[in-house]
Amino acid sequence: MPRAALTQSELDAFRDEICDAATRLFAERGYDGVTMRSIAAELGCSAMTPYRYFAGKGEIFSMVKADAYGRFADAQEQAATGTDDASERLSILARAYVEFAVAEPDAYRIMFELAQDDDGDHEEVQTQSQRAWAPLREAVGAAVAAGLIDGDADDVAHLYWAQVHGMVTLHLAGKLKLGRTLEEILGAMLGDKMERRTTC
Repeated sequence: MPRAALTQSELDAFRDEICDAATRLFAERGYDGVTMRSIAAELGCSAMTPYRYFAGKGEIFSMVKADAYGRFADAQEQAATGTDDASERLSILARAYVEFAVAEPDAYRIMFELAQDDDGDHEEVQTQSQRAWAPLREAVGAAVAAGLIDGDADDVAHLYWAQVHGMVTLHLAGKLKLGRTLEEILGAMLGDKMERRTTC
């Protein structure tokens, strides 16, 4: 007797399972260390099964990366709506950034550490990454306009991002062993946010 066709919800659920398994593997092994066969083995299915849902590893990676950026963008957008005060918004965004990275280290690594050769060609990845960047860029722009920060808004936004990203990356790598925790460093960074500063 022929097997009953899967419903759309069942198809979508298994695609999600593939992406969940791939997320773990990409984070653990990097892009080059993952194959369609290894994804299938993680799921306990035949080597050809993932090909019924995706064209190949590149498509899965793009979906996983776009989804990670989308969740990160959601968190940043939600955090940015908490206040109209430009300085406070920067602090809130920094904490939301750290909270997401600590809660979802696999997604964070896939967003910021891994790439594929044609990574820039995937429109949804670019769309979601721009969404994730916009709240910080807008908050910095507002702080510059309010006279709280001196400098070019794009330069300052990148410097601010680099600060937060750097401390998060060190934390996730287990390298903060010189007498300061992630929370302590973040607190020190945000403690002078109300002071006027000049960027080089």
